Amino acid sequence: MSASRPHRVCVIRGGAVRFAERTVLAGVDLVVGPTERIAVVGDNGAGKSTLLRVLAGTVRLTAGDREVELPGGIAIAEQQPQFTPGATVAAALDDLLADIRGLQDEIQRTAERLGHVGPDEQAVLLASLSAAIDRFEARDGYQLDQKVDVGLERLGLGGLDRSRLVSTLSGGEKARLALAAALASEADLLLLDEPTNDLDGAGIAWLEERLAAHRGALIVVTHDRALLDRFATDIVHVEGGALRRYGDGYAGYLTARESERRRLLTEYEAWRHDLARQEALVAANAFRLDAIPRKLDRSLFGHAAFRARGRDHGAMGRIRIAKERVARLRAAPAPRPADPLRFTPAFTEPASPDAGSLIRADGVRLGTNGSAPRLLLESLEVSVGDRLLISGPNGSGKTTLLRVLAGELAPQRGTVRHRRGIRVAWLRQDITTGSPATLLEVFAAATAAYQEDAADTLLRLGLFHPDDLGRPVAHLSVGQRRRLEVALAVTRPSDLLLLDEPTNHLAPELLEQLEQALLTYPGAVLTVTHDRRWRERAETAASTAQIHVAPGGFVSLSGSKSLQQAILTDGHRDLVNVARHPKTDLNPQTVLQERV
Repeated sequence: MSASRPHRVCVIRGGAVRFAERTVLAGVDLVVGPTERIAVVGDNGAGKSTLLRVLAGTVRLTAGDREVELPGGIAIAEQQPQFTPGATVAAALDDLLADIRGLQDEIQRTAERLGHVGPDEQAVLLASLSAAIDRFEARDGYQLDQKVDVGLERLGLGGLDRSRLVSTLSGGEKARLALAAALASEADLLLLDEPTNDLDGAGIAWLEERLAAHRGALIVVTHDRALLDRFATDIVHVEGGALRRYGDGYAGYLTARESERRRLLTEYEAWRHDLARQEALVAANAFRLDAIPRKLDRSLFGHAAFRARGRDHGAMGRIRIAKERVARLRAAPAPRPADPLRFTPAFTEPASPDAGSLIRADGVRLGTNGSAPRLLLESLEVSVGDRLLISGPNGSGKTTLLRVLAGELAPQRGTVRHRRGIRVAWLRQDITTGSPATLLEVFAAATAAYQEDAADTLLRLGLFHPDDLGRPVAHLSVGQRRRLEVALAVTRPSDLLLLDEPTNHLAPELLEQLEQALLTYPGAVLTVTHDRRWRERAETAASTAQIHVAPGGFVSLSGSKSLQQAILTDGHRDLVNVARHPKTDLNPQTVLQERV
């Protein structure tokens, strides 16, 4: 295999992308070195995927310049790849690997022409053939099909019928198909959009092996903090259509972002202090001015005419200067940084000593008559302060367990008892389409707050921009609706927090804040997650107990607390059968309909 490759250039200068009236990217500058490892982070809808498509050349800039010269080509694996209608899996792979297939065709055509031309033209064709072979070997083209087969096998698509219509694949299967092709391509620039989505542990391990072996540049859009920490040397943060680049990997990014927040807070406090000082000067000098008589007696024993107070009196001058300063300060206010997430309310009222138990489940059976979903739980007690990590393969019944414990699903057999008045907060895996009411209306109704106070709370959390407050929830992106759930969870009082894949649709920086806030949350937390960083931290915490849901809904318990042995004593007078009480529905739309 030839290791020599020509000069590479990958630069965007002053780039902008607009779709209709919406500006997605503006003033973008980005330089990608030959072997750089760059991760792109930001909220959903910020423009991360658009940036990858600009680099790949599938989305054109509406302003600015894109200069990309990569003899080894570009490979992109998108979250939702689009294929030609009616294409088979084989045809889809050929489209994904079109540049290498093109090199194969060029080599074959050139070789065929050599036998039909004269000596002079043969020299030219031989040079062209040599260059094509060099490029083909640099891409490891002779092993391409074998590497595609290995990739499909390792990503859970082994044995995939190549004559099958690609349209019959699921969204996750299409994404893995594109990922296998991209990793096999040996491109100079590899562009991956959320590559760890839909991968199991073995698939992620193989992906990381391939990324470590990649010789070219790598740009990854990802929410996977373990992947960020392991591979990214630089982090590009996308916000408000602009890019901000940070060095020193993921740890350096978090440190720099916290330093920025503290700097902004210092500037904001200085601005606020200056504004208050100038306003106080205006008030104080106005008081002094009022105390000065409008007219002063002249000399000559008061028999002369009065003299009017001059307009250039010192107090009036100070008032004018202070007012001008106030106007300038208000015209250019210092932005207030978002407050770090924290569960601010008092989550539990004073209770009797026996009120520590929140939920008690015994002999729970669901779906035993052949209906779905299925769940079998012998005994579980959830108490104030508990931390439970729920694991199990997809479809085993983890979400079903949370719904049963929350009282949303009634068991066919057994009992689930809740402490009287228990308050439950949810971050659900499946996010609803939302209400036609505005974001501010939904949040204000759900928190029983005046809209002015609700707006201040939302903006202080830093989860939304002021322009978002008036938008209908149904028009918000999935990520914005997820952030609404986070805002409700940290603002409303609760005793039990149910987190079903809480890392979905949230930026890594926000996840770090959420994990930090949970450290001081006094209620119980039950978490279902595939996020590796979240699980690593939870599994190493001495206070975390683990629940495993096996296929068929069989629930087993382990960890630092002997949950299986918990016994319901006569002292649990606050526990009531959930069947005798209405279900707790914390859906923002439902709350709005009930309150508005």
